[in-house]
Amino acid sequence: MHNRTTRSTSYGPWLVGLGAALWGTESAWRIPLNALFDAKVIVFWEHVFILIMFLPILVSHLYEIPKIHTRTWGFLLFSGFAGSAVGTIFFTLALKYGNPTVVNVILNIQPVISTIGAFLLFGDRLSRQFFFYAGIAIIAGMFVSVAHPTMIAVSFEQAGLNVGTGYALICALFWGLSTVAGRGVMVGMSLRLASSTRIVVGLTCMTLILFAYGKLNGVALWPSAAQAHPTKAIVWLILLASVSGGIPLLIYFQGLHLTRASTAGYFEMMQTIAAVCITWGFFQASLHLHQVIAAIALIGAVTMVHHVQRNVEQHPLASGYDASKGITEG
Repeated sequence: MHNRTTRSTSYGPWLVGLGAALWGTESAWRIPLNALFDAKVIVFWEHVFILIMFLPILVSHLYEIPKIHTRTWGFLLFSGFAGSAVGTIFFTLALKYGNPTVVNVILNIQPVISTIGAFLLFGDRLSRQFFFYAGIAIIAGMFVSVAHPTMIAVSFEQAGLNVGTGYALICALFWGLSTVAGRGVMVGMSLRLASSTRIVVGLTCMTLILFAYGKLNGVALWPSAAQAHPTKAIVWLILLASVSGGIPLLIYFQGLHLTRASTAGYFEMMQTIAAVCITWGFFQASLHLHQVIAAIALIGAVTMVHHVQRNVEQHPLASGYDASKGITEG
């Protein structure tokens, strides 16, 4: 039994890394889908396909629903709205209008946001070094966002700041807050029920959003661009929902059950590595030298946030749990 536990502990972090890396592949499908669909429609179809995958899990855990407290449902509704729906819309828009490599690097600011959110909502303690490393992360994120920092005095546009960067920051805010709400969900609900019901909440939110924008019709849901390339559209949507959605979710949380939260935080960086390899390697979304240095500083600072916070974590699951990714994120 001891040997089995040791083996589980040894491969647990690698499962976390594999799940995070697969999440990082979503740019490979989301970027080309941006040419076929409106961002909100992409997120809608993504939820439809993920829900189909998770339906057996949802049905098998419906018996737990009467036991769930109102407060837990409140956290779930916010997490589904902020993370699964709205946050993912802004991420899709950020990839469409910004440098996708910059976007994926900036999203590493999420742990800083979620840690502050947990401090304000749950009273979590903050390490003395937290604000130092959080400050470095924020400053580094600013330098990653600016392609030509010497031109800031002239204009933001010439400096390289664009709406895509703004969308990425909004996405990081929503996903970070969703992570905090997700912790409230996990306290009062099993993992499998939380995962599947959050997809239902996300799909419901997306349906209402499309209805409000007048896009809940055949023309908007399957526009002419998608009609011209139906096979590509379907394959990319399936890959987005499976390879970058449902499958990494299951792998990630299986690894998380076998891994210390503080250790999992480091292996989650595989998401950024995978994303940058795809956006830079396949979509030629390169960075300037100062942006590369700033990106390394940002990732290093966030890693140190994980490190200094691990001794003051009151709930080990919280730092490893990422509600943005389709309990997440996502």
